[in-house]
Amino acid sequence: MRISEKPARESRTGPVERSGLSGPAARKLPVPPRERKPALAALAVLLILGGALATTLLVLRSGDRVSAVRIIEQVGAGEKIPASALQEVQIAETGIDYVAWRFRDRVLTTYASVTLLPGTLLTENMTSTESEQLGPGKAQVGLALKSGQAPVGLTKGDIVQVIYVPAAGRGATAASQQRILAQNALVHSVGAPGRAATGLVTVIVDTAVSPTVAQYASSGEIALAVLPGAR
Repeated sequence: MRISEKPARESRTGPVERSGLSGPAARKLPVPPRERKPALAALAVLLILGGALATTLLVLRSGDRVSAVRIIEQVGAGEKIPASALQEVQIAETGIDYVAWRFRDRVLTTYASVTLLPGTLLTENMTSTESEQLGPGKAQVGLALKSGQAPVGLTKGDIVQVIYVPAAGRGATAASQQRILAQNALVHSVGAPGRAATGLVTVIVDTAVSPTVAQYASSGEIALAVLPGAR
């Protein structure tokens, strides 16, 4: 009887003795409690609130619009800014010193410091109370130029060289007589070419050379060369 009972007792208790870690309690290891960090949580909340506030400010700031002055026709450097060249435009408030539309009357009493191109938003440093090109010591000289005596596309406000080009038939020394009469002359106006391919151009030069330029212009011995970098 003892022999038959012993194996039965071992069969009931044997598996427990050989595998003590196979039960459900053994498979679930104890997990240490998480340490709460209230400072990090507070920081996260502040970051979220700060981002929301910044977004709100950007949206509100984008709605701030101001009236500014925009140039709609070219104004040459040194020329008085006409009313026809000004247009009101609404722009976002960015802190740049754009000239406000309410000061347009003051703009009409100023001169362009640089050539103002259409589509330009006017700023204070683009204007001046005096004109270096049209002030004392300057003279306007009219030129009647033929084809080839001025570049194609010559426009008001261009800076040009006024060159003396002797007429053909003056001898072999004619080429050596070529010289620059005015290094930086401002194109004040450009007329439409006529049927004889003649263009009427008015340039502003120093009074010291204006008689010479007028003399050679009357005989058709003047040519213009544009200086793009001097605009």
